[in-house]
Amino acid sequence: MQIGLTLPAHNLHLFQARRGSFNCRGSPLNPLTRVPSAQAPTHVKPVTSTELTRVHLSNLEKLLQKQDLPNPPEPQPIQKNTNNGSPENNGKGLLESLNLARIWPEMKAAEEMSPRHLNRLQRLLSKSPEYSPRNILGSQWREYHGSNDWSGLLDPLDENLRREVVRYGEFIQAAYHCFNTNPAMSADEAPSPRYVALPDRSYRVTKSLYATSSVGLPKWVDDVAPDLGWMTQRSSWVGYVAVCEDRREIARMGRRDIVIALRGTATCLEWAENVRDLLVQIPGENDPTHGQPKVECGFLNLYKTRGAHVPSLAESVVEEVRRLIDLYKGETLSITVTGHSLGAALALLVADELSTCTAEVPPVAVFSFGGPRVGNQGFSNRINAKKVKVLRIVNSQDMITRVPGMFVNEALDKKLRNTKGGGEVLGVLDKMPWAYSHVGTELRVDTKMSPYLKPNADVACCHDLEAYLHLVDGFIASNCPFRANAKRSLLRLLNEQRSNVKKLYTSKAKALTLNLEREGMPMSGYLPSPS
Repeated sequence: MQIGLTLPAHNLHLFQARRGSFNCRGSPLNPLTRVPSAQAPTHVKPVTSTELTRVHLSNLEKLLQKQDLPNPPEPQPIQKNTNNGSPENNGKGLLESLNLARIWPEMKAAEEMSPRHLNRLQRLLSKSPEYSPRNILGSQWREYHGSNDWSGLLDPLDENLRREVVRYGEFIQAAYHCFNTNPAMSADEAPSPRYVALPDRSYRVTKSLYATSSVGLPKWVDDVAPDLGWMTQRSSWVGYVAVCEDRREIARMGRRDIVIALRGTATCLEWAENVRDLLVQIPGENDPTHGQPKVECGFLNLYKTRGAHVPSLAESVVEEVRRLIDLYKGETLSITVTGHSLGAALALLVADELSTCTAEVPPVAVFSFGGPRVGNQGFSNRINAKKVKVLRIVNSQDMITRVPGMFVNEALDKKLRNTKGGGEVLGVLDKMPWAYSHVGTELRVDTKMSPYLKPNADVACCHDLEAYLHLVDGFIASNCPFRANAKRSLLRLLNEQRSNVKKLYTSKAKALTLNLEREGMPMSGYLPSPS
């Protein structure tokens, strides 16, 4: 087709003159472009190595600021320039002179620090939570609530169960946040109602719960250290009862859920009760066929002791759950008790009592995080006989999950049962005051599986609740690496456990201009949930 035919005759000579002077010139930096010999390197201005390095770093900074980034090319080995002036090899030599391996040595050794992964890290560090849709549990809710002891759902971890576990963990974080906001409690009057900022707005708090220590500190402690304040108080706010009231959420879950959330150890007297590790008999009637159930003395005291102006934890929780069961009589209900550390131990005592608090008790399940052993084998048998379902989330590096009963525990019990003559030894061990046994089904995670946490993270990090939720969110199976599409924000983990996060990520977080130390964020900002 002749382009000139579409133009007026008087302008034809102008177009032909310009067309004759137009030539397509390839870039001398493109190794795939063959430049004619007449235009070869004679028109290329020499570029110094310093200028190339500056340009490369500028381009790399622009890449890190983009939203969607491709995989960077593998750094090629540096070769000597033996092209003898060949135009094709000249472009290749210019690219090789950038020396990517020298400027960014981590690229090949740590693939997760590629721009693509840095972009994902920036998203995980952002304040805006990313949500994945909640699936409808419907008629399967009993399986996710432990009716079959979570058989077939733990390894590999079912996606719906992962969302439920993290969701219940966030109820505990709400309890921590509420207590830390106002830990002090008056010793002269009854406590006023508290506001709890729940992460799930479909639930409403109906009751505050308090735990009271059976021991007190000598008066001289207050005289010597008067600034301790709430750290020495006998009664403290420990958790709450909440119930789901959103119709759509009730339809999604397949039932109306009642949640009891309990925080971990905070005051000096709670620590004092923790170390009172002698086993004592549970008061009341017990079935002798399951053995004599015993629990740790300190945990039982915190559960049963009344305060000066507050009822005991046992009285409060039983009274409130009975009221809710009567209020929603005729509906499908469930009771879920969740706790961390000391709260996990108290959760077992709460579930044990709730399982027989009325004639028709809804299914009771416990989701515990980093919980210690609570009682002996007789107590474990009692929990199982009452059909209370317990899912223990355990970090392999968490020392708290191994105490009390460091030497005499369920592992020794199992070994003796499979040994000839072990029954007589078991009879002796059952009478010992330190023969502890874990209860329920275990979901085991490991700090070393996280690509963000140091494998030698300290004891506090391995027991931290946010670290637990981070590990659950990334857990796929015991033989699989951390899941690549984990959605939980890393911001709170970095704020609270910065010294235990790998330097590779803390340094890149600074490069992404995130001021993690000065950002004061509302609770909804740093608790994005994968649910």
